[in-house]
Amino acid sequence: MKSSVIVFPGSNCDRDIAVALEKLQFKNQMVWHKDTSLPKSDLIVIPGGFSFGDYLRSGAIAGKSLIIDEVIKAANSGCLILGICNGFQILTETGLLKGTLLRNKNLRFINRDVNIKVMNNKTKFSSKYELNQVLKINIAHNEGNYFTSNQHLEELKKDNLIAFKYCDEKGNTNEKSNPNGALENIAGIYNSKKNILGMMPHPERMIDDIISNTDGVNLFSSLLN
Repeated sequence: MKSSVIVFPGSNCDRDIAVALEKLQFKNQMVWHKDTSLPKSDLIVIPGGFSFGDYLRSGAIAGKSLIIDEVIKAANSGCLILGICNGFQILTETGLLKGTLLRNKNLRFINRDVNIKVMNNKTKFSSKYELNQVLKINIAHNEGNYFTSNQHLEELKKDNLIAFKYCDEKGNTNEKSNPNGALENIAGIYNSKKNILGMMPHPERMIDDIISNTDGVNLFSSLLN
């Protein structure tokens, strides 16, 4: 399976996701933000980090990069798109995903492992997980507080487009298990066709027991499957 990782000035998780993809036997290429064409790809990843220093607002400048037009074309043609952390923010800036990521409720940067629950395991990103399976995944963000309109929230629920929710170790979703104030504990969402996933947690950091755990592996093995 062929993958491409988009690299922006300020990206700091592009190499992490490349290592994860290559470990899982993806044939990966790195694509610079000023490029105007994409290699043939089954999966395009927009990685985490602080693209363009998060000036203006997170993802705003990256969302206008030259390569983004090609990403949008690929997404509209059905290519799988994964946006992680800053990548999720960029996807909302481009309009490929609805909603926005606001400042964390405590107005502080958060970097720690949290629990998230799999809300839909019937997608190409999640088929290797069990429904309601609880994962421990790292988060590292200042703007992870997902917000959207009431109408879109109802669409997310009705069409089963909520990918993950923040929870506790037992799978309970409540204010206490919500690290950043995200609407209804939402940690990740799909688009209506479910070929685009945006998520704030970093699955690429959870692929090896030596440094963390392997709770992120099945996201990538689902894509391969």
